Amino acid sequence: QVQLVESGGGLVQPGGSLRLSCAASGRFFSINTMGWYRQAPGKQRELVAIFTSGDSVNYADSAKGRFTISRDNAKNTVYLQMNSLKPEDTAVYYCNANLVAPGNYFGADYWGKGTLVTVSS
Repeated sequence: QVQLVESGGGLVQPGGSLRLSCAASGRFFSINTMGWYRQAPGKQRELVAIFTSGDSVNYADSAKGRFTISRDNAKNTVYLQMNSLKPEDTAVYYCNANLVAPGNYFGADYWGKGTLVTVSS
């Protein structure tokens, strides 16, 4: 059973910073892609930042220059450092990974349960 577990959300004032973590655990063979999406109230889920299968990184325009995604391959963990946070960054942040696992030898998408980030004064 593959699990993605996020941590690091919370309440922060505008201009502040937060660091999110997501660890993949369970039985899988490799990670194709891994990164972060978010969903604000009343809006669709959207990409924030992700490591692609080519080891490059894609950022949403709203994240460029403020957010940095990084990873620790030994720990199967990705991080999202969020700086200069704005009220419009308020959302549930979800970890997403496309993993090669038993029964999904071409890869399948897995999602974490999400962590709430609230940016408010």
